[in-house]
Amino acid sequence: MTTTITLTGAGGQIGYALLFRIAAGDLLGPDEKVRLRLLEIPQGLGAAEGAALELQDGAFGLLEHVEVTDDPAVGFDGADLALLVGARPRGPGMERGDLLAANAGIFGPQGAAIAAHAAEGVRVTVVGNPANTNALIAAASADGVPAERFSALTRLDENRARAQLAQTLAVPVDTIRRLPIWGNHSATQFPDVSYATVGGQPVDAALEAIVGDVPTWLAETFIPRVAKRGAEIIQVRGSSSVASAANATIEHVRDWVRGTEDWTSAGVVSHGEYGVPEGLISSFPVRSVDGGWQIVEGLEVSDWARARIDASVAELVEEREAVRSLGLL
Repeated sequence: MTTTITLTGAGGQIGYALLFRIAAGDLLGPDEKVRLRLLEIPQGLGAAEGAALELQDGAFGLLEHVEVTDDPAVGFDGADLALLVGARPRGPGMERGDLLAANAGIFGPQGAAIAAHAAEGVRVTVVGNPANTNALIAAASADGVPAERFSALTRLDENRARAQLAQTLAVPVDTIRRLPIWGNHSATQFPDVSYATVGGQPVDAALEAIVGDVPTWLAETFIPRVAKRGAEIIQVRGSSSVASAANATIEHVRDWVRGTEDWTSAGVVSHGEYGVPEGLISSFPVRSVDGGWQIVEGLEVSDWARARIDASVAELVEEREAVRSLGLL
């Protein structure tokens, strides 16, 4: 069996970091052959074509074919998986409305092209920021494709949160489970330790023994550190997160396709769960079951957590209304 994967922004750094892991089988496993379509804007075609040459030189046994194009009709033709990485970054002097309008000009046409040309069961992961609202725009533009086929990446935020908690507790990161991200992939996101476990046990006692005043540590250290980790990396590295973003994308799509045993985080369409307005694409604790994301329901949410969830969701509502005011939804 061969899976057709479309990657937008393929000439960029995250796209470059993704391509070779996909070709090596990290995404779909050692027995699944892949066909790659690299979709770029005309200015990025050279970089994408260079990456295609390197893929050829890698002699990956699972890679059947690579095609580079700037035509969305060609790029999304028959796509089973679409990874929408390319986005317009915020430039100097740009207001949020300007950024949303610029990205609507990208993700709207891509959504329409997905509806017209992708495979019937296509699954779309939006990585390019503002990821939640870009996913909303793409889904709204993809006439006939269920909104549940679109998701936004918040796995990187979850990975950052789990890593920070593991470092604080001095435990292996894979012992930390059930630490979901709520809301928007932005500075308002809420990494929630309410249900977190370490080695299968609630994290509360272990955390209190180390940090003492847990609520203060969460509010003043943990949550801001996770939310601002991307800015910290830019300051230290001199450029934005690349490998960690690519890794989170691989994990997100792999879980969506193969299923999960426990919770993870993803930006998915709301049907009113936890008071999130219907139709928003918000991050929730989710499981992947039978190839689809399912929101984990029935969790008790404290007033402390509710205030933070509501603040992030309010930002998503503002973004949606800004896009609507531009006539783009």
